[in-house]
Amino acid sequence: MQLSALEIIRRESLQKLRELGINPYPAKEFKTTTKIKNILSDFNEFEGKEVILAGRMMSRRIMGKASFAELKDASGSMQIYINRDELCQTEDKIMYNTVFKKLLDMGDIIGVRGEVFKTKVGEISINAREITVLSKSLRPLPVVKTDAEGKVHDAFSDPEQRYRQRYVDLIVNDHVKETFIKRTKITNSMRDFFNKKGYLEVETPILQPIPGGAAARPFITHHNALDMPLYLRIANELYLKRLIVGGFDAVYEFSKDFRNEGMDRTHNPEFTVMELYVAYKDYNWMMNMTEELLEKIAIDTNGTTEVEIGENKVSFKAPYPRVPILEAIKIHTGFDVAGMSDVELREVCTKVGIEVDETMGVGKLIDELFGSTCEHLYIQPTFIIDYPKEMSPLTKEHRTNPDLTERFELMVNGKELANAYSELNDPIDQRERFEDQLSLSEKGDDEAMFIDQDFIRALEYGMPPTSGIGIGIDRLVMFMTNNASIQEVLFFPQMKPEKKAPAVELNDEEKMVFEILKKVKKIALVDLKSQSGLSNKKWDKTIKGLTKHTIAKVNNTEEGLFVEII
Repeated sequence: MQLSALEIIRRESLQKLRELGINPYPAKEFKTTTKIKNILSDFNEFEGKEVILAGRMMSRRIMGKASFAELKDASGSMQIYINRDELCQTEDKIMYNTVFKKLLDMGDIIGVRGEVFKTKVGEISINAREITVLSKSLRPLPVVKTDAEGKVHDAFSDPEQRYRQRYVDLIVNDHVKETFIKRTKITNSMRDFFNKKGYLEVETPILQPIPGGAAARPFITHHNALDMPLYLRIANELYLKRLIVGGFDAVYEFSKDFRNEGMDRTHNPEFTVMELYVAYKDYNWMMNMTEELLEKIAIDTNGTTEVEIGENKVSFKAPYPRVPILEAIKIHTGFDVAGMSDVELREVCTKVGIEVDETMGVGKLIDELFGSTCEHLYIQPTFIIDYPKEMSPLTKEHRTNPDLTERFELMVNGKELANAYSELNDPIDQRERFEDQLSLSEKGDDEAMFIDQDFIRALEYGMPPTSGIGIGIDRLVMFMTNNASIQEVLFFPQMKPEKKAPAVELNDEEKMVFEILKKVKKIALVDLKSQSGLSNKKWDKTIKGLTKHTIAKVNNTEEGLFVEII
């Protein structure tokens, strides 16, 4: 492992601490008496009193016999005043002169005992009487600076770095922590809403013999002891409905689901969904309940039903419009697709510029039509209702139109937030719907549903009329925290394999060009040279150095010379 100069210095400091008899990673519990936030918010209560704090040293200003440092804990940051003679009250001044001034670094975790006071300029501080080393940091943190005008300099803002090193992101970017605190507020608000109604939170299997409950491509694994394939769940719907069959009136689950599909700013292969099923209800009741729930969540999270999402101001105040999906398509495309065959729907899709293929049935074609021409237009919360039967194999037939189902999707800011049904509880109808899905699978649709014989057996024992809903938690958090990317609301989003840094020593020019190459798969030689801004002489030396170290290679193609990382 190749270390930078700063990393080498920190390891030398680590060894010197040990030579002084200071354990840089002590095992003993360090008992604190309060949090920084409490002191800052109630100074009068703490003034002149001794406190014990623990946190990360984020900065240090050494000024001879007296110095200042910034201590940051989970609740906030405050100033620490360190006077040599008060910290070291005997003739031995090593703790100040050597440990604090020379061996501690930004990022080290320390404990501080001292009195609360205000400086002459009015800043609440701790006059340190004792400092305890709790964890020596071996890697330097990014130095993010804010000037007097509030402008941030040298921000740790590269998305790939932030997502890969979320721990660093959380340390230096306070707003990131706020996003995840709000995420917990959102799930707590939902739990509070359901628990007060007497609904039961449950857990269902993640490893499933049949990936049911949604139309999606699953992840497949193998159970060695049973010698059988298993699937990571794509939805928990069928298991929750089994519990309704078993006699529970209302069950809900916050589930991790997995879909082996594309990744983008709004989709991650692992995601969180809350699913709720309530017996003796229908989709009209569920729409009313959803309005009530989202109003509560918005207020609990942000103190208001008005939420900023990008450039839009979205109101979660009930009621929300209810628009049939076929009517929405007719309004926004001019085509009345009700009752059309798959051949006719393909023609309509072609006319509006949507690519289709022969494996796509009626349901998928209508889904593509709505998704491409309508969905993005619904900014305010809107229930899109009454989906064709072909799109909804688990949904009860509409009570007045046998070609439709009692289903809604809630659109917010041009995206689907929730999906809900009056659940299909006719086992014969359910089997026929599964068989229709099987025929789509035979045509090559790898997202068609499997036939779950055990679920049909459960329905044959009788399931009461039920309404169910799934709400995408990640997307809801995106909306409530005004984040455009799902990666911003997941602690550790799925990432491509990290490109390894070179194990050789590069000069400054080589490092700079290597950083450019890391961000692209390949790049034209002339474009790379232009981006580097190097003179001809330095450019030739740099590209030869990278190829010599087998870090990059230059390919001569019909399109010209291209450079890529090896």
